[in-house]
Amino acid sequence: MEKKISNDPLHGVTLKKIMEDLEAFYGFDTLGELIKIKCFNDNPSVKSSLTFLRKTDWARKKVEELYIRTLPKLKNLP
Repeated sequence: MEKKISNDPLHGVTLKKIMEDLEAFYGFDTLGELIKIKCFNDNPSVKSSLTFLRKTDWARKKVEELYIRTLPKLKNLP
């Protein structure tokens, strides 16, 4: 039997992993500039961001899109 490989870059990646990677790469200051949502600008934390993003589809979509655009840069880091 052949195993099919997913072409989805988010396949198997948790929202927590996405947030941790983006925060480590950009920091909350830059994330708040790139995506204008309160959880990145007012007392930000990964935990509060996860709570908001799990409830708000439009914001989660923006974060996932940023993560996909950032993936090539993340893969080039040591």
